[in-house]
Amino acid sequence: MDQETLIERLMAGNEEFRRLRTEHQSYDRELEALKGTAALSADQQWRVSELKKLKLMAKDRMEAIIRHARSSVTA
Repeated sequence: MDQETLIERLMAGNEEFRRLRTEHQSYDRELEALKGTAALSADQQWRVSELKKLKLMAKDRMEAIIRHARSSVTA
């Protein structure tokens, strides 16, 4: 099963994966909006740092779910 098909399957059947993907995309949109700001305030700089961490944690957890699903499919 290819990665795209597996992700589609997880989006349809795994609530945690679906929530994480939605959060990851939301963090990405907010980061992009902040990057468009000419000069970031200290609070905005902190938020950028926080968003990057949250985005990475969501991605790491999604990758773990994908690895687990892939091993379940091939087992």
